[in-house]
Parts: sequence; structure tokens; C-alpha cells
Amino acid sequence: MIRSEKIIELERKLGYSFKDKGLLKRALIHRSFAFEKETGENYEVLEFLGDAVIGLIVSEELIKRFPDKSEGELSQIRAFLVSEPSLSELAKTIDLGKFIYLGKGEKRSGGREKSSLLCDVFEAVFGAIYLDAGFEKAKEIFREKFLEKLWEILKNAVTYKDFKSYLQEVTQREFKELPSYNLISAEGPEHARTFQVECRVKDLKTVGVGRSKKAAEQEAAKEMLKVLGVIGENTTSS
Repeated sequence: MIRSEKIIELERKLGYSFKDKGLLKRALIHRSFAFEKETGENYEVLEFLGDAVIGLIVSEELIKRFPDKSEGELSQIRAFLVSEPSLSELAKTIDLGKFIYLGKGEKRSGGREKSSLLCDVFEAVFGAIYLDAGFEKAKEIFREKFLEKLWEILKNAVTYKDFKSYLQEVTQREFKELPSYNLISAEGPEHARTFQVECRVKDLKTVGVGRSKKAAEQEAAKEMLKVLGVIGENTTSS
């Protein structure tokens, strides 16, 4: 059962009261909860929409903050700022994990603290705001509640290049081609799935493992950068 007091508390943290409370409720429903309760809906479509909304908001803010940077540099910074680690940090500023509706297995596995899940729900919430009030309101909320933290994340980053972006830059320069990624496997129960992804550059292959497909791709890209001698063995993500 979705409790209205949970919705009201999250609205207070966002500084926005939804006209359609159902949109916000849907943004908080993980598919494990939807399956158990047979609700027939979860946050995934709203996540898809919110990803685009946040990407546009961040793009606008970057152009204003860094008017002299090139398109390539802006793209790299944006990719870092809308990545799973960055958005999950924004989600934590409003304690978003406590509001997510999870199935029993996902709860037991610590779903409320998973970066991938926090990132997904954060995007879904902004998809819901966009549908409820439009882009300008979504931008206003993001700027008031999360923009300062976003600049802090960027300031404290060792580099804003994620491994996939960095590898793409290297292979375009050295080989005039892009790396490719293929999902090898997705194993384990819904609440504790492990993904394995292969990265290919010319005749070279590396494999990455992660709790999400995105995370596995990053690991595979990192391993490829090591094989190419671009980064050291102890390099970690920003």
C-alpha cells in the first residue's frame, strides 16, 4: 500500500506539491514491489523521460557556467554529471532511498542504498515533475535543490572523464574507430543481479562485471584502457 504521508514528506523535500500524486507514487515503485503487489506499473518509463529532462537541464547550466569550453569538453562534463555515481549523490541529499517502494528481496539486499537504484529513481522523479508541471518547473526545482551539490561534485572530481568517454576519445584518436560493448550475461535474482559486459577495440577484448549494465560497461572500458596502457592498474573512477 502506498502511504500518502510518504508522498507528502518527499514533496516537502523537493519543495513542490504534485497536482497528480499518482505520478510521484509511480516514480517511487521498483519493479520488485510492482511484481509482489501486482500493481502493473513501476518507475522505468518515468526514468527514461527523466534522463532526458535532467540531461537538458545540466546542458543548459554547463553552457552558462563554461561559455568558453568546446562541445567535446561540455559533452564529457555532462556525461560525468549525469552518470550513476553523480546522480545517486544528488538523490542522497534528499534521502530518496527511504521513499522507494521495494519488494522484500530487494529490501534485504540493501536496495535503498544501491547507487544504480537511487540514480534510476532520481531520474524517474524528474520525469514525473516534467509531466506534472513542465520543463521550467523541473529546471527550477533542480536549480534550487541540487545544482549547488552538482557543482561541488564536479569541483571535487579528480577528472570528469568517465572510463567509457575516455576510451572513446582514445580509440577515435589512435584507431579512428569506436569501442563496442556486448552484454555477455545477466545472472542472479532480480534483487541481486550481476551483469557481465565485453568491450572490443580492434582485436582486443576485455570484460567488466557490475551490478548494472552501465557499471559493467564502465569496468570493461577501464580494463581496456589498462590494456592499451593509457591508465595504471590502480586507477579508480571519479
